[in-house]
Amino acid sequence: MFDFMDMDFNESSTPPASGPYIPDAGECLRCGMCVSVCPTFRLFQTNEETPRSRLRTISKILVENQGITADERQHLDNCMQCRACETACPSKMAYGELFDQTQAQLQITPNWLGKLAFWFIENKRWRVRLMPWLAMYLKSGLQQPVRRTGLLKKMGMAEAEALLGRPALQALAAHYPASGATRGKVALFTGCIAEHFDRETLLAAIKLLNAIGYEVLIPPQQGCCGAIHQHNGQSAAALIGNNISVFNGLDVDAVLHTATGCGVMLSEYQHEDAEAAGLFRRRLQDINGFLLAHWPDGLHLQALPEKVAVHEPCSQRNVLKNQQTVYSLLQKIPNLSIAALPDNPICCGAGGSYMLTHPDNAKQLRGLKRQAITAAQADLVVSSNFGCAVFLNADADAGKVKHPLFILARQLPAMPEYPYK
Repeated sequence: MFDFMDMDFNESSTPPASGPYIPDAGECLRCGMCVSVCPTFRLFQTNEETPRSRLRTISKILVENQGITADERQHLDNCMQCRACETACPSKMAYGELFDQTQAQLQITPNWLGKLAFWFIENKRWRVRLMPWLAMYLKSGLQQPVRRTGLLKKMGMAEAEALLGRPALQALAAHYPASGATRGKVALFTGCIAEHFDRETLLAAIKLLNAIGYEVLIPPQQGCCGAIHQHNGQSAAALIGNNISVFNGLDVDAVLHTATGCGVMLSEYQHEDAEAAGLFRRRLQDINGFLLAHWPDGLHLQALPEKVAVHEPCSQRNVLKNQQTVYSLLQKIPNLSIAALPDNPICCGAGGSYMLTHPDNAKQLRGLKRQAITAAQADLVVSSNFGCAVFLNADADAGKVKHPLFILARQLPAMPEYPYK
């Protein structure tokens, strides 16, 4: 069980004074904390699939300027970037930052499908034009016949197609006024894929913000947060610069995000204009925390005599570290039984684009998470990350995993007909 403690820690990897900080062998406490929370170690049970081993590979690339073997590259690529090791490590290594630096250093060239995906993420206008075609495909009944041909697998699109839900075709409005007296004004970050496929959550967010007295602005010029690019070795500079410019140009009290995966990327924005990046980060908030902090004393939700299990996304648990806000916010619903989903420290398998690039690993982890969901015996499961919810809902009980905002908005007292779709 503790074979990982027999690893050879005698090698030295002390970086130059100006290089990135990577804990050397002597700093490792051999506590096994990072190993016990690593999802790929749980799958493979080998030393090579541990954060410690990956750090040695990262050190070779970033510090020692050495080449790495194909096996080392494979084990590095297997990392889900869940950053559970970063949270567990007593040496406080910045694993997420180091991993992104390594990906950039490797100068990864995506295949044709990857290039196409990055292009659609970058180009909102063309992404919007694609949505009616996807909606037509889903409505036509062609899914099963097309799947049976095997063409999707040959093209490398089977995993992405299996996750498709019906996209929203109508653009969100640029402005949603508050219900009653206005207390302030906020901007909502909608993301790229979520803007089309998680409209339910975005509308719930708007409804809740309006109900507590906040105007909501949704600038159409905003774009992808850049996480998918950066975590896959591509430059996210243009996407980062665009979002900083768009949101900094708004007169708002806060910039809110609903997906914790995007929230992590947004909260770590770096830009050549450090002052502009700092302003953006200072105004950025997770919507769960914002709602909790500004909830009016007089706003009472309708009772819900059900049991909810809370899935804590890795991005929320390991980086934002604000998962408790979800529990506190849900407690505003009378008669609701709230419990943490068993085995929350282990990733569900989604991992951003990991569910597409490493489907076998991802599905094994999803299977473990679904066992935990079954054991919880809950009426609903909530997750504050869109990617986790989509992956967990695929080929299972349709729609069982919801964003907590959906449940909260549903329990609002009777209000005038909500006019936005």
